[in-house]
Amino acid sequence: MTGMSETTGPEENEVAAVLTTPEEWRAFLERYGELYVKVRAEEEELADLLDDDQLEALDEGERVQPWLGAAPAREEALVASEERLGVRFPPSLRGFFLASDGWRCLDDEWVDEVHPSGHVVWMRDSEAGKRVTEVYDSIVGNEDDVQLFRRSIEIARGEDFWLLDPTDVGSDGEWAAYEFAPKYGDTTKYPSFSALFHAGYTSMEEDEEDMD
Repeated sequence: MTGMSETTGPEENEVAAVLTTPEEWRAFLERYGELYVKVRAEEEELADLLDDDQLEALDEGERVQPWLGAAPAREEALVASEERLGVRFPPSLRGFFLASDGWRCLDDEWVDEVHPSGHVVWMRDSEAGKRVTEVYDSIVGNEDDVQLFRRSIEIARGEDFWLLDPTDVGSDGEWAAYEFAPKYGDTTKYPSFSALFHAGYTSMEEDEEDMD
């Protein structure tokens, strides 16, 4: 619901150390993929995510660690994206792209995928982002949200958005990250892209414990 945005403070979402290197991200994303297949993937989805040997191993209760991302971004492609946007990405986002240029299976059911580096845009310039910004701007009381939309990059999107704010930079060089649900006007703030991504991992870990 517009006009009623609530922002959760970053202190509530500092769930893990910031991942900055491709090696750190690769290890984390392998475990993320394993957890996703175990606790989130629907039965019909598994056939698209796993090969026959992996499906058989999963049926037998064995560990399966699929790679649900993409090939690493090349440094020159990453730099080209930064030049196109006029920014240098924060360390955790750069490390992510250098491990996987996008990610297709997220714990967040309302976000389809993390964009490849070449598809990252200013929220104000994306078709969906522009539409949401115009709707929120037409209603009194949404000024703070509208300003956030206009200054943030859109890193992931589905029905909801993942945003990074290059004007809110921590001492570690990380940009504030937001999960935004237009339907309800809810905005949840995280200290970094790494923390935002890790929140879904923590949720899956908790559900894994309940399954054991």
